[in-house]
Amino acid sequence: MSDVFGLNPIDLGVIVLYLAGVTFIGLRSSKKVKDTGDFFMGGRKFGKLLMVAKAFAVGTRADQAVAVTGASYSRGLAGVWIQWLYIFSTPFFWIVSPIYRRLRYVTTGDFFERRFGKAAGAIYTAMAILYFSVTIATVFRAIGTTIEALTQGQLSGNVAILITTAVFVSYSVSGGLVAAVSTKLLQSAMLLILSLILIPFAMAKLGGFGSLHDVLAPAMFSLFANKEITFFFVSMVTVNALVGVVALPHHMAIGGAGKSEMGCRTGWTYGNITKRFVTLAWAFVGLFGIALYPGLADSAREQAFGMMVLELLPVGLVGLMVAAMVASIMAVCDAYMVDGSALFTRNIYKAYVSKDKGEEHYLMVARWSSILVVALGIAIAFGLANVIEGLKILWTIMAFMGIPFWMAICWRKSNRYGFWVSVIVATGLYLYTDYIGWTYPARVALYVPAGFVSFIIASLLTKPEPEENLNAFYMLLHTPVGEEYKLHEAGVEIIHEGAQVDVAAVDRNEESLEERGHSLLLVDLLSLHKKFSFKRYRVDLLGFAAAWGLVIGIILMAILLAKIGA
Repeated sequence: MSDVFGLNPIDLGVIVLYLAGVTFIGLRSSKKVKDTGDFFMGGRKFGKLLMVAKAFAVGTRADQAVAVTGASYSRGLAGVWIQWLYIFSTPFFWIVSPIYRRLRYVTTGDFFERRFGKAAGAIYTAMAILYFSVTIATVFRAIGTTIEALTQGQLSGNVAILITTAVFVSYSVSGGLVAAVSTKLLQSAMLLILSLILIPFAMAKLGGFGSLHDVLAPAMFSLFANKEITFFFVSMVTVNALVGVVALPHHMAIGGAGKSEMGCRTGWTYGNITKRFVTLAWAFVGLFGIALYPGLADSAREQAFGMMVLELLPVGLVGLMVAAMVASIMAVCDAYMVDGSALFTRNIYKAYVSKDKGEEHYLMVARWSSILVVALGIAIAFGLANVIEGLKILWTIMAFMGIPFWMAICWRKSNRYGFWVSVIVATGLYLYTDYIGWTYPARVALYVPAGFVSFIIASLLTKPEPEENLNAFYMLLHTPVGEEYKLHEAGVEIIHEGAQVDVAAVDRNEESLEERGHSLLLVDLLSLHKKFSFKRYRVDLLGFAAAWGLVIGIILMAILLAKIGA
């Protein structure tokens, strides 16, 4: 059989089968969408497994696998840190995720609007939509280039992007988050294949895992072998990640679309722990790449991944690998297009253009705006390559939104003036220290504390937020899912309530859920000296400890695997 687009017909058949399967799943689930609550948040009906799959698939991409493989080819096992930068932040997802769920907001723009005013919500929303489109563009360009290489130039990367886009848009524009999440189990399985399948074939080619030590220098097996990967570097990157991750625009859905608080906690935490595990696999693929294809220049190091796919995998599995790469595009982009449309529809269109239309109207706007988010991403990917580099600064500025997010949760006196001053100070210091050539860790060590200090000073010197708004905000945070009757009785608005099944039955005469272990450490941070007891914060404490145990376990696994055959 002659090749088609540089691929064996069997491989091509595998790719077509995947595309048909994911389209069928997505379109079938689209029938469940009745309103914007379903479109944007899936009606908050997702269980633990789907929430884990969503967090894993949205946060894991084939271009990351290629990048980690290339970095490990140059730096050894220490290359894993280009995607392990969030590993020490991961346990905190357990105690952050119920905050999103309890607020019952639809977008992170809702958070900034309700806490700091419409202007804060609008500026956040504008940057977030651009963030989504730029990220979609970088994913498109990276995967398009890789697929073009795997098909030996016979399938244009641009054509591959357009085909893939047509598939995920076909189900996401009608099914929203319901369709996006319904496809995540299949996409997650494909990502696991992408991450693990090369290792056994590389081992067979090289003669076993231990054979790596016969070829590579001992320094290549150290997690801190590279001088750039110092303890200070890792510490500052962890701090920056922890500060900024809470404000990334897609995390409202990742942390808040679950049926229960436990589902949201489990999904975001363990979906990301799964990513930390597969990232380690990518790093070892890079080590095998050094042994099998020595001498690649730094500019060509990321070609090692594609070379291993083409030369090690048999017919059929090459197609499976390409399908896995396509799955990684779809997993990210279908979620981002829905989240971007939620921001536009709620925080721009509904807030400033048309406030009093019906659900059908806003659902139509959501569908059209989701297409526009992807179209902007395609435009950037195809025609504005130089702008992508310039817009990377936007990703950093988005992280500065994390400072007011944390302060809003933990400190009642936080206000809109603190928001604006903090974002301006942190952004200005970042740009200036970058201009004068400071290292990245040194910049973090300056602008993060400066952002917090300036926020506190500005908030103390200016008038507080309206007491009515603060009372509603903090009552939401102190009302676990399952006790919505308290919000109804108090007249607190719930933007999107969703499912109410966190606890099978709530007896109004018993202790509150907060008193029975569901209080949140972060919400009560400044009053822990008065409130703390293990019973009251049991869920936070036990889950946080378990997540740390798994993170430490993954790091120990890396160290032990590196010693096999030494």
